[in-house]
Formats: sequence, C-alpha cells, structure tokens
Amino acid sequence: MKNKILIELVVPILEKSYDVYIPVNRKVGNTIELLQKSISEMSGGYFKETSQTALYSSLTGDRYPIDIQIRATDIRNGSRVILM
Repeated sequence: MKNKILIELVVPILEKSYDVYIPVNRKVGNTIELLQKSISEMSGGYFKETSQTALYSSLTGDRYPIDIQIRATDIRNGSRVILM
C-alpha cells in the first residue's frame, strides 16, 4: 500500500473518529469528496455532504488547500486530520 496512508479522521459533528486509508496521489479536494461520501454512509445519512467541508490539521488548525496532492501536505501515516 505504497500509494495510501492511514490517518485518524476526526468528525466533530458526529463526535467520532475513524481510521481510514487515503490515497496520496489524489488532490485534497477529491479526497474530501470521498471521505464525505464514506462518512455519510457510515453515519446513516446524519453527516451531510457540503461544498464548504474542509480538512484541517489537528496540530496547527490550518486548513489544507483543495488543489494540492495529499503527498504535498504534512499528512503522513498516523496523522490526525479533522473533517468539518
């Protein structure tokens, strides 16, 4: 799995966190779309997909730009990332 990394995804609105694999070759925007669909399905539709949803670093609180690849960010195996 050289092209995927394992992260801890925190979803504050659900008060839950998930361990998920994300592809490093995809842009952050595409990854957000994939994560939103997955979380929406797992929550039984409680989590709503929106265009304002973003990924944030849990260490710095910085928002990740949607137009760069995951590999160009500081997201690595074991990173804790917030989806809101």
